[in-house]
Amino acid sequence: MSSDFSSSDPLISIVTPSFNQAQFLETTMRSVLDQEYPRIEYIVIDGGSTDGSAELIRAHEAQLAYWTSEADQGQAEAINKGLRRTTGDIVAWINSDDVYLPGAFREAAEAFSAHPNAGMVYGDGIMVDSNFTILDRHTYPQVDVIDLLCFEVLLQPAVFMRRSALIDAGLLDASYHLILDHELWVRMACKYPIIHVPKFWALERTHAQAKTIAQAGAFVEEAQRLIRWASSSESLSSIVLDNSRRVYAGLEVFAARRLIDQGTYGTAFRRIVRGFFHHPYTVMRYWYKVVQAGFSALGLGFLFELYRRTRRKLVYRGDVIDPNTGFKP
Repeated sequence: MSSDFSSSDPLISIVTPSFNQAQFLETTMRSVLDQEYPRIEYIVIDGGSTDGSAELIRAHEAQLAYWTSEADQGQAEAINKGLRRTTGDIVAWINSDDVYLPGAFREAAEAFSAHPNAGMVYGDGIMVDSNFTILDRHTYPQVDVIDLLCFEVLLQPAVFMRRSALIDAGLLDASYHLILDHELWVRMACKYPIIHVPKFWALERTHAQAKTIAQAGAFVEEAQRLIRWASSSESLSSIVLDNSRRVYAGLEVFAARRLIDQGTYGTAFRRIVRGFFHHPYTVMRYWYKVVQAGFSALGLGFLFELYRRTRRKLVYRGDVIDPNTGFKP
């Protein structure tokens, strides 16, 4: 696939879905609108919020290509509604509690220019709490469709797509509510190269209302459904078959990680053991989750939490990211 960019600065279209996230929305919107990039098309799709979100969006109306506030059927429908309105060469979405770091748009555009056949580029990200205190840094390797089928999960707001590749692969599958982004990455990666850029592009905010915490257990069912679909897919079935031990180990580890989030430690540890018999290396790459699940199942989870708090204190020293600059204040 050749580049379809019509200028040296391709238009970048961003969609933000939101519902009752007024406490976070302003910072998210500013992280898009304040990018030092000349061609941005920004679309905000609000699900009929009642917390003042519409007033916040309206305050930036002059800088938006489109916005609406009306009831919808969930996140996938909201994102797809926005994606259908995009006209940019590069498209992405960012949820209303996440933040782009300065320079992300320019670096994503440069990556597509350097890789004219790429359908998707992705960067690294930083996990923070609601006050922007650093919890973890997520740096990624270069992955392919096999890695994604093994549930090497990317930080969603650090992903940008070539619009023509997205249209070819198809929009989000609205039957998925939790791993909808990962399912789309799998479909894109089986058609186009995806490229990693070792730059920090986004902040992911973790808070009590975040889906990864509030609905952790439901991720498992959707992950299993994704692998069942891939196993019968004309384009993916042979890949799953040829890498079945690794794929199913990855599925077990992913399930265990979500079950740990839910606090179901015994079940999580059993799934880790099952994964180990499939493909030991895949499991041991997440050795800290093995320790967390095992200790917690024995009622010793406080020891792991002590280790994690101590590590964060030593490594990140309570550092706070300034979302406007990308650096500590």
